[in-house]
Amino acid sequence: MASTKPPFVTVKTTLPILPFPLNSARAPVATFRLLIRPLSSSDVHGLHRIRSQPEVMANDLQGRPDATLEETQPQLTRFLPPNDEKTYHFAICLKETEEFIGIGGCHSIASVFGWPAIGYMLTRERWGQGLTTEFTRAFLEMWKTLPRREVEIQVDPRSLLDGEVAGGVVKEQVASLTPWDNFASARVMEKSGFEEFLVWSEPDLRDLSVDIELRGFRYVWDQN
Repeated sequence: MASTKPPFVTVKTTLPILPFPLNSARAPVATFRLLIRPLSSSDVHGLHRIRSQPEVMANDLQGRPDATLEETQPQLTRFLPPNDEKTYHFAICLKETEEFIGIGGCHSIASVFGWPAIGYMLTRERWGQGLTTEFTRAFLEMWKTLPRREVEIQVDPRSLLDGEVAGGVVKEQVASLTPWDNFASARVMEKSGFEEFLVWSEPDLRDLSVDIELRGFRYVWDQN
């Protein structure tokens, strides 16, 4: 049976100032093996190749590969102007060749837990090489450099740290979730500094007649 979700509570924290820097103003970031650059409309072909892979889409809420380029297009459009004002998502490329191998970043300023949502998608051929962890660590550093503001937001109380209370000042977080059995993604989270804080079940959007068990991860940014 699916878990009962508690009511959200109000907390005081910090978050990046909106709108986010536009794609046109975002500078590419290089890591040891990756080039993390702003997304463009021409990336639809590379994204379609990835979203056509059954292994990749098995971990997506859609649960099946995209059948056509037209089906992939909205999944890119959500991160292109004018939507780049409220998302902070990037192309993940190999630095040496600039080959498009994935997409990732903050796809929503408010996840199912109320905190900004972090996610990624990498082509099957590049799994198991440490590239997703390399991207996630780099993205977190990019996230930390964004200018911030003090805010009051609604969050899931289960995401709060010990000692943090509704109505109080709490540390800023970003959140991510993964199916319970996606152990590779869980390892990426843990190696990138996230901690698991919740396991729960809810109806599987791919088949509402069954429940799916999910794991929630949080990355807490202590600015002190």
